[in-house]
Amino acid sequence: MNGLEDSFVLTLTCPDRTGIVAAVTGFLAERDGFLTELSHYADPVSKRSFLRTVFHAGSPRLPKREKLQQEFLAVSDRFSMDFRIVPAAQKCRVMVLVSKFGHCLNNLLHDWRNGSLPIDICAVVSNHEDMRSLVEWHGIPYQYLPVNPDSKARQEERIRELVGSLEIDLVVLARYMQILSDDMCRALQWKAINIHHSFLPSFKGARPYHQAHARGVKIIGATAHYVTPALDEGPIIEQSVERIDHVQTPEDMVRIGRDIESVVLNRAVRWHAEHRILDNGSKTVVFKS
Repeated sequence: MNGLEDSFVLTLTCPDRTGIVAAVTGFLAERDGFLTELSHYADPVSKRSFLRTVFHAGSPRLPKREKLQQEFLAVSDRFSMDFRIVPAAQKCRVMVLVSKFGHCLNNLLHDWRNGSLPIDICAVVSNHEDMRSLVEWHGIPYQYLPVNPDSKARQEERIRELVGSLEIDLVVLARYMQILSDDMCRALQWKAINIHHSFLPSFKGARPYHQAHARGVKIIGATAHYVTPALDEGPIIEQSVERIDHVQTPEDMVRIGRDIESVVLNRAVRWHAEHRILDNGSKTVVFKS
């Protein structure tokens, strides 16, 4: 059985019409491409098709990736496709932004270190020193970039420089308690994932779990989404909830919420790294594993 080292992931979106799946699978079959995964969704609202397939060479006849991409243009032009073909084994290069809360960061570091998360964490950037010892114990560079109203623009410029010099594919806001500027959000479009509690917009600002406890909420949760200039309103990737009742204290809710945040962010990062998330305008199509 072929492994990831010689497999490819093809993802595409296009206007929906008859023959898309047949054209893609036929193109690969003609070149002895052996399909191991295939997911397709036709959105009846946006009238667009979304497809993800994983394949490897069934024989030496399968062209190299560059030639394969060039030959696939005949199919993509016919259906007006936006497509990508990437090596399945190519790990997503990640930069993590964090402030003082380390639960999401620690979860990512654990799964990265044991090899179960298909990413390379190239750097951790923080506006505080609190997470330095944890990050450096894992052997990852830690960049302390303090921020205040006067230095915010320079600090964000330094982050963008790091994204470029380290060839970062994805920026993960693991409870990074700073609002990114509109320019920063636009620079990181579809390349930055944020995590927050799912109370928004009901309980914004400080101590949201204490606010929720005072209102007697019965469900708490977390949302992972792509970053956009509209605060906490980017395309949603994943959400999860837990039921609670009157016996939970605000501190219990914080603990439960942090567990959910860690799991939800981890899933979102994994699906992005595995090319399972496709752009559907203001929302996403996620082909979950």
